Amino acid sequence: MTPPGRSARRNIEVTKAHRGAHVECVAVREVLNLVGDKWSVLVVGTLGNGPLRFGEIKRSIEGISQRMLTLTLRGLERDGLLTRTVTPTIPPRVDYELTRLGLTLLDPVRALAAWAARHRTAIQTARDRFDRQAAGKKLT
Repeated sequence: MTPPGRSARRNIEVTKAHRGAHVECVAVREVLNLVGDKWSVLVVGTLGNGPLRFGEIKRSIEGISQRMLTLTLRGLERDGLLTRTVTPTIPPRVDYELTRLGLTLLDPVRALAAWAARHRTAIQTARDRFDRQAAGKKLT
């Protein structure tokens, strides 16, 4: 068997160099999948001012269904970003609160919300322009 040629060695070196970057990319993607959907971001932002009950969270987030809020809260709890505390009263009281880890997510979430508010008009203008161009192409 002949030793690998220059290009084969280069390919092996590049592959090894990118292996670490690939693992990091997968890790980032996994975390963003956990907290990057709009409902999770909105729930984290809503809980940033302190613990709330389910109904209070639901009223604070326009358009979220009861089922979606339940799934989102469970996912955030599973990921260690919030805690669910049940107080044994009649009826039971359930409060949701960000954990220490969840609190570390507040600054990035608030920064993203501020960016979205600042650029909302520009994004809508770009969408309108794109849609007009796409409609024009369909006609021709």
